[in-house]
Amino acid sequence: MTTPDVTHAENQPLVAAIDLGSNSFHMIVARQDHNEIRPVERLGEKVQLAAGIDEQGLLTDEAMERGLACLRKFAEYIDGMASENIRIVGTNALRKARNSDTFVRLAEQELGHPIDIIAGREEARLIYLGVAQTYSDDNDRRLVVDIGGGSTEFIIGQRFEPKLLESLHMGCVSYTHQYFPNGNLSEKRFREAYYSARLELMNIEKTYRHEGWVEAIGSSGSVKSVHAILAEQGIDRITRDGLKKLKRDVLQFRKVERVHFPGLKPERAAIFPAGLAILTAVFDSLAIDSMDYSDGALREGVLYDLVGRQSHEDVRERTISALMTRYHVDEEQARRVSKHATLLFQQVADDWKLNEQDLKLLQGAALLHEIGLDISHIQFHRHGAYIIRNSDLLGFSSREQQQLAMLVRGHRRTLPLQSLYQLPRAEFTRLLRLMILLRQAILLNQIRTDRLPDIDLQVKDRQMLLQFPESWLDKRSLTKTNIEHEREYLQRAGYKLKYI
Repeated sequence: MTTPDVTHAENQPLVAAIDLGSNSFHMIVARQDHNEIRPVERLGEKVQLAAGIDEQGLLTDEAMERGLACLRKFAEYIDGMASENIRIVGTNALRKARNSDTFVRLAEQELGHPIDIIAGREEARLIYLGVAQTYSDDNDRRLVVDIGGGSTEFIIGQRFEPKLLESLHMGCVSYTHQYFPNGNLSEKRFREAYYSARLELMNIEKTYRHEGWVEAIGSSGSVKSVHAILAEQGIDRITRDGLKKLKRDVLQFRKVERVHFPGLKPERAAIFPAGLAILTAVFDSLAIDSMDYSDGALREGVLYDLVGRQSHEDVRERTISALMTRYHVDEEQARRVSKHATLLFQQVADDWKLNEQDLKLLQGAALLHEIGLDISHIQFHRHGAYIIRNSDLLGFSSREQQQLAMLVRGHRRTLPLQSLYQLPRAEFTRLLRLMILLRQAILLNQIRTDRLPDIDLQVKDRQMLLQFPESWLDKRSLTKTNIEHEREYLQRAGYKLKYI
């Protein structure tokens, strides 16, 4: 395989998205051209990561090696690309595996870029974004169903905006191992898979039917396979009758690996019956008459979301704003703290080697630092961290969400050093420094006023110098006392704060 040329003109940068799915890994490389995304390369490889999770919930060495071997190929395509132009996401199998952190660490070494494990509803949001880009920009409400290897996502949305998002624990790989062990295929096993899916669907059936939609759209491999088989038979949409006929035809086989139809790729044969059982249950549970297929899926959604972040259309900002409203945050104070945290960040970013993503994280924590007050004033920093850690935060990866919670947890009182020590060294240093900047910004705004002078912060590794206008601090004994207390907290973390 030849290594592609990723050099490009400055006005046409390459962007890339990699989806580490439970069944397959996919990559799309595209070029931005006048606010449009033009794919230049698509790669996909069957890895079946979910199939490599053993009875103890651990990814086997063989499964990890399958994934890493695929990523070595992907790495050649993104070698030399800027980190801000690449996003890599992991889904259900990596959410589920108890040792996913081991695989992620090895995979990051192969790719040279960080990997975000995303929550189920965030996966659903990105899938919808990918599908919506392939359809006309009309006002019809759509139902999007994406059957993956370990989970199935359901989204009702309008234009590019999702209204309902859900991720259920049923997928073509996990169901194959659960209901078709040793590859045995029978009507009884198919029925068990079908009713298991119906039970899962009971969680959303009433709500989704009540919301309603005009058109139903399916995405990803299982729906694609059904659509392709029916297309070979002259049927251009997936229908109830088409699914019934396909079920009868599938049950003519006794082994899943022997299933074959015109339009079905051989590598999908073994997981096809499970995917068909899930799709049939979806049609019956949600009373779907027909479904179209879309080539857009998670990787396309990740790509469009990445480009949106670069053009100031970041869904994370809306998520933070919604949390502030829901938990009655004092918006004026939150904006003050965010403003001064930003000013302090800009003064030390070069010396502390902090980047634009670090600033986004700091600003988010500044806006949300008082979120826990809606529960209780006592220990509100802990309440705030709990809310952030356990909420569905659209646009945030699991890692970003945990980091945001950590910053809110550490914005006052004793620094959470024991929790920070559990992190890799580079992440520990980065988060601690962001936490220090957040604490300084909050300290300076304790009197909740916009009348603050210019304050200079200089750093040299762990040495910090906070400089105020002459005699300003002498007239503010409360602020001076709080700075003295903060010096003690920082000293325990190995940082020395001076002020003049």
